[in-house]
Amino acid sequence: EVQLVESGGGLVQAGGSLRLSCAASGVSFDNYAIAWFRQAPGTDGERDGERVACISKSHGGTYYADSVKDRFTISSDNAKNTVFLDMNNLTPEDSGVYYCAADTLLRIWVAGLYDYRGQGTRVTVSS
Repeated sequence: EVQLVESGGGLVQAGGSLRLSCAASGVSFDNYAIAWFRQAPGTDGERDGERVACISKSHGGTYYADSVKDRFTISSDNAKNTVFLDMNNLTPEDSGVYYCAADTLLRIWVAGLYDYRGQGTRVTVSS
């Protein structure tokens, strides 16, 4: 069974930082890319959030949305099967529910599709 469990969300002031974690089980980082998505406030009814960042061990790369480049860093601890998202210089526009998802790089980052996702962790950035 695949499980993705996010943690680390919370309330932070603009300009602050947070580290999100995605603990994965039932998926191998050798075969799956892991991406973070952001569901903005008021868009809970939509299927997919905005792609934020992605990491692919098989492709040896990290990928970012333009809106978070140079502020967010995605990384992984393969021994712990955990992916992190370090978020710096946060703005109110970064608020939302962040969830991680797993699929192939092509599906998840290019097409925004995934077979597995977690429940999410809420990030609120106050101005």
